[in-house]
Amino acid sequence: MTDSAFPSLSMFSLAGKVALVTGSGRGLGLEIARAMSGVGAHVLLNGRNPEPLRAQAEAIVAAGGEASALPFDVADPAAVRDAFDRIEREHGQLDVLVLNVGQRNRKPLAEFANEEIRHLLDVDLASGLMLAREAARLMVPRRQGRLIAVTSVAGQIAKANDAVYTAAKAGLTGMVRALAAEYGPVGLTSNAVAPGFFATETNAALVADPRVSAYFEERTPLRRWGRPAEIAGAAVFLASPAASYVNGHVLVVDGGATIQM
Repeated sequence: MTDSAFPSLSMFSLAGKVALVTGSGRGLGLEIARAMSGVGAHVLLNGRNPEPLRAQAEAIVAAGGEASALPFDVADPAAVRDAFDRIEREHGQLDVLVLNVGQRNRKPLAEFANEEIRHLLDVDLASGLMLAREAARLMVPRRQGRLIAVTSVAGQIAKANDAVYTAAKAGLTGMVRALAAEYGPVGLTSNAVAPGFFATETNAALVADPRVSAYFEERTPLRRWGRPAEIAGAAVFLASPAASYVNGHVLVVDGGATIQM
């Protein structure tokens, strides 16, 4: 059975595309990067620590894909601009931007210092606006591109002692919708993927806690945590020609957690 027997499968190809995935040294970002490479994209792996990125890029190349490490701090405006200048210089194009970087600090709002609030909003929200602006600078002249934010179901449903993260993720949802309206007329689409409860490295302590894990499993109709690789298909779809008429949408990947009381 080959792709030629089913021509529609080519709609999911990213052959010849260049994709930047932020926060892709591990977790959901790495799974998205691997999947995009698997359907033909040259993936730029991003994080602040160069060594893990290089190792993951080498592993993707060894598996037959195309990948490069592009370390920089998404919250540093000068570093962001330098990184996109490098993309333009070395690749001549950027077709897909996946905004995956995020930090979380679960505690009551009253316990946050002003500097902590500003830092989380810089990393989780303001960086997305800066990155989208720079990506659009490369995409608009070619009248094509995909802006994809990895938000969270926390942007739609709230939980106590998580106000700053929830606000930032809701802000990203507003951002992708606003950019869908702003850049749609010049051929760019802007969408989001909203993960639910995933068994990532970041959530390892929660997964290992029987009481917490039982709560999340009961909260999800599929009765289990999401596996990190299960986020990849949604991101590939939104990046691909198959989603050419999807714009301003939030694709929830949560096992059904947000559809029940």
